Amino acid sequence: MNIQYTQPEAGPSTLPPQETGPSRASSSPSQPPSARLHPLPTAHLYSIEYPGYVRSTSVPQAVGRLGGASALETAFRRPARGGEALLELHLRPGDPYSHPVAGEVVPTCNIVLKVVKRKRKRCEGGEEGRSVGEYTVQAVGVVPKTARFRSMADFQFRPDMSDPIAKLRQSMDTMDVEGILQYHIAPETENYTIDDTVAESTVDAMAIDPQLLGEGERTLAAPNADSATKTRSNLRLFPPPLFSRQGVPQNYGYKANTASVETIVVDDDTGVEKRRLINRMRWKGLGPISVAYSDKNIPDKPSNAVEEQRDTADKKILNKLEEIFTERPVWTRAAVFNQFTPMEIRDIINSKYLLPLVSYVFEDGPWRDTYVRLGYDPRQDPDARFYQRLYFRNVNHPIVRPSVVSRRQEQRVESAQARFSGMDERRSHVFDGLSATSETAAFQLCDITDPMLKEMIEAEDEETLRETCNERDGWYATHALECIKTVLRHKFFSLLQGHVATQEECERLLVPQEGTEKLPQRHRHRLKFGKHNMAKGALPPEDAAAHRLMNVIEQQRKTFPPIR
Repeated sequence: MNIQYTQPEAGPSTLPPQETGPSRASSSPSQPPSARLHPLPTAHLYSIEYPGYVRSTSVPQAVGRLGGASALETAFRRPARGGEALLELHLRPGDPYSHPVAGEVVPTCNIVLKVVKRKRKRCEGGEEGRSVGEYTVQAVGVVPKTARFRSMADFQFRPDMSDPIAKLRQSMDTMDVEGILQYHIAPETENYTIDDTVAESTVDAMAIDPQLLGEGERTLAAPNADSATKTRSNLRLFPPPLFSRQGVPQNYGYKANTASVETIVVDDDTGVEKRRLINRMRWKGLGPISVAYSDKNIPDKPSNAVEEQRDTADKKILNKLEEIFTERPVWTRAAVFNQFTPMEIRDIINSKYLLPLVSYVFEDGPWRDTYVRLGYDPRQDPDARFYQRLYFRNVNHPIVRPSVVSRRQEQRVESAQARFSGMDERRSHVFDGLSATSETAAFQLCDITDPMLKEMIEAEDEETLRETCNERDGWYATHALECIKTVLRHKFFSLLQGHVATQEECERLLVPQEGTEKLPQRHRHRLKFGKHNMAKGALPPEDAAAHRLMNVIEQQRKTFPPIR
């Protein structure tokens, strides 16, 4: 049934004027006369193809299930940005578990006609009993937009409304604070199937086929034994809070999940063995052990879950990993991968447990996001300063998520440029001051071969090194590490801009301002305090708070000068 709404602001719309010309004037008298042209009315109407039977008395109820007059006004007058305006039909209003039927507003060129039928009259002079009717047709308005519902009205599932989760959902919809606070997570009892005694004539939608539970043979042997007892699912599966708008049916191959395997578990309290399905592809905790800089101890062996995979690991790759971590105890991810062939890199990534078998990871500090050999603590070894990691990002470059096609194209371009320039791709973790491979710099100090930077890194005077390791600067003094960062940053971004920075340019950056010991001011990205930003130069929380307070005081002093 169509529901029309009048739009009084629409302008007039008429058909093209009648043709006048030689062709019409020279038409033969034997040709039938053309139909008369009628101007269209100025009223614009909106049509809704409601997927149901609507009487004249139930129009308000139908409009209410569409969201009310305001929802219709929004859908027809202010369409969505994507080019289509959506309507939602709620077959069970007020039920949060009822999936709405999605409709779309499409442009149409329809005309609403008013047809009036008069009483039939007998045809005079014609056959006896034959009658004719007289009809009057009048154009009422045009329909520029029509709301249609073409998607399926499925996903209709009503759970047990007395369940605590259902009550919590209702409390959240009505913003009932007391109901939200009364909710608590009950202990897991694993009673996923329960016996439900029902009459034979009762159809239980949640009844489980006995053959799926291994009871088929018993039922066939004794069909009359305990025939009234049925098993009902008690999984308490609730619909998702948001439903998909996909209304087109898809082909689905109903088959068992290949990742689900049957296993036997033992109840710790009763000792009873139970069979259950588990996902063999579930996350097993195969990642490397993560250590914070503030942790006192470091791991000397992998986790139990990782150690169980040692027998299945590729011996050749594992032995090579042990060799390179013996030669050098700290590596970045790029530096490690550059020691292997592409096929071996794929095996390391897919296995997920090869690197955790020989290393752990620092989550903050000077060795953040580096792989460290198990049992080696760089905080206790002054020579570990060469393994510190410097990282900075080009803040002028917008961070976007490239498509797969553009990312592959960029990789091919970079590979071609590397071959043309004679640079080995397996040395992308090395910075020589003459070439750059990406717009993000992450280098270990031992992988910097630029002569000027190497001299600064290998300096051993008292003004360069510390006696104890620092969370932000590692084994270097703050001034010394800032000088290294300044030169590295200038050289790297100069290469991105197409020229090699000279030593004179870098030396000017290291000359303190007149009358101070500070380096020349440059544009710096303001870093927020956090564990992950300590190694980048972020201020400690107390210093950051004091700095903000001094800025506020200085601003107020400029705004309100003292009265003398």
